Amino acid sequence: MTAQLPSLPYDEWVATKDTLHLYAQVLGKVRLAATPMRNHWWNVPLYVTARGVTTGALHLDGTDFDIELDVLENVVVFRTDDGSFRRLVLHDGLAVADFWRGTIDLLAELGLHPDLVPTPFGVPMTTPFPDDVEHATYDADAVRRWWTVLRWNHRVLSEFAGWFCGKASPVHLFWHSFDLAHTRFSGRRAPVSPDADPVTAQAYSHEAISFGWWAGDARTPFPAYYSYTAPEPEGLADHRLRPDAAEWQPSGDSGHLALLRYEDVRTAVDPERLLLDFLQSAYEAGATAAGWDVADLTTDWCPVPPPRRLGT
Repeated sequence: MTAQLPSLPYDEWVATKDTLHLYAQVLGKVRLAATPMRNHWWNVPLYVTARGVTTGALHLDGTDFDIELDVLENVVVFRTDDGSFRRLVLHDGLAVADFWRGTIDLLAELGLHPDLVPTPFGVPMTTPFPDDVEHATYDADAVRRWWTVLRWNHRVLSEFAGWFCGKASPVHLFWHSFDLAHTRFSGRRAPVSPDADPVTAQAYSHEAISFGWWAGDARTPFPAYYSYTAPEPEGLADHRLRPDAAEWQPSGDSGHLALLRYEDVRTAVDPERLLLDFLQSAYEAGATAAGWDVADLTTDWCPVPPPRRLGT
């Protein structure tokens, strides 16, 4: 039986969420500086662990190392291959500027000197990290609840990922938008506008259907699950989503986002079943509208049709 999922009202922890997001951007910048490039920017996300989130194994200046934001102890741990480690304690009042300086100093103590761009990326907050004393709220209980939801979502998205046998991303946490995401690809290249910025051009070089969860933002002030198909095929939003609470919402230039509120999942009799049904319905909509070879891309253990597995 699924344990009761915690509530996560956006307006009750938005200050902490924004601060945590910027902390994650700093760690993500280190990861970007210490990994080789991969398609679709898969070298930049963070990953969920049993204690928080991690950069995974990195390499810089002849040293293997990793960084973990430990939610259980409210500390960031920097570890190297020779057994050395440093700790940066997280607490309410720790401004992003202090987090930045602490990260740079502790890495230097370990002999690591990444070349970092000290500005946020893809967020409304634009103050350079070394100067940001505004974002300094850290509610440890709210962060723990966010991480609890993150871990549960990671498990469900990992189950869903196993239903597909084509090219697909890991389940990972993108620090620019702070969403836990999984993406499937048809195998065909997608047209990319010559005016597209380098980040967008690399992210959407091939036909894709993405799925994920994020804790909300100013435009969508509630935690929610999403899916979108890129490039969006004609008639996508004409396909029915499951459950009935899910809906298509306008997004970007005439695009659509499949959306299901976290609260509808959290309060469901069987949250996992409900979420898997939503994800599968969004995939069916995108893949069918875009003309993917659904049968060829399906694993033997995928519940097709979904009601057989989900009991609906």
